[in-house]
Parts: sequence; C-alpha cells; structure tokens
Amino acid sequence: MTVMDFGAGTGLICSHLVSKVYKITAVDVSQAMLENLSKKTELQNRVEGVCQDITVQPLDLQFDVIVSAMAMHHVKDIDNLIKALVSQLKPNGQIALADLDTEDGHFHSENTEGVYHCGFDRKELKHLFEENGFKNVEFVTTHTIDKAGKPYPVFLLTAILIK
Repeated sequence: MTVMDFGAGTGLICSHLVSKVYKITAVDVSQAMLENLSKKTELQNRVEGVCQDITVQPLDLQFDVIVSAMAMHHVKDIDNLIKALVSQLKPNGQIALADLDTEDGHFHSENTEGVYHCGFDRKELKHLFEENGFKNVEFVTTHTIDKAGKPYPVFLLTAILIK
C-alpha cells in the first residue's frame, strides 16, 4: 500500500503508519518541518519527504491512501485541495483526513499565519467530497483538544474515491 501524508509536518502520522505500509510520501509546504521529519530514525529510508504545494502542482504519483491531520484548515481553497487529492488517488483509493469542527476562531492565536478556516462544517464538507466523486463519506469525532478550558472537537473524515 502506498500512502501520501498530506501536510505531514514533523511526521506524527508517518510514525504510526511506517511499519504497516509499503511506502509513505510525506508532503508539506514547509521544508523546515520535513527536515525535522527526516531526522527521526524510525522514518529514515522509509519515508520520502516532498516539499510541494499539491494544490498548485500535484505530484506525478498516485496513492492507495491519503491521510492528513490538522492540515486542511491551512489550505485556502478547499475545493481545489479536494480536486488535487482526487488526482493523486488510484481508483478506489481512500482518504482519512482529521481536522477541526467549525469553531469560533479562538483555536489559533490571533496572529497565526496561514490559517484560512476556523474548522469545517461536516455537512458542507461531505457535500464537497461527494461532488468530487467520493463515496461512503463518513465522520467520527476522534479527539477533543482542550485549550484554555474550551473543547475543540476533531473529526476524522473517511471516504473512498470511485473513478
């Protein structure tokens, strides 16, 4: 199984998957994050880091699975992101994307750069994914982050791309 970790950062998700799959391509727009990922001994020679914005220039690869954790709210154009994910998935490919439910804008501090969404409405997101060919779009609350006594639910969206 080949996997893309979109918005891989320092490799939190990669670290959990590396022993279970054939190959992981860790994609992030931050070279510094990928450099931190490459320093993790358990990921060396097992995970390929690629510094690239797939919404501008998709990789010339297709994957069985695309995973992501807390990266979508850093992408300005979600519809374009979904189209990029579609182009990167093999037929019947699967996605597992975790991010925040709609929140009041206080999850990130006021001056945080690169935050374009205050979470996502599950119904709207489901519609966008279905419009782009995904089936069995499902959500589950996987975690709740507590910040300053306020809960911020994190969902996991899973779906299959039917091409």
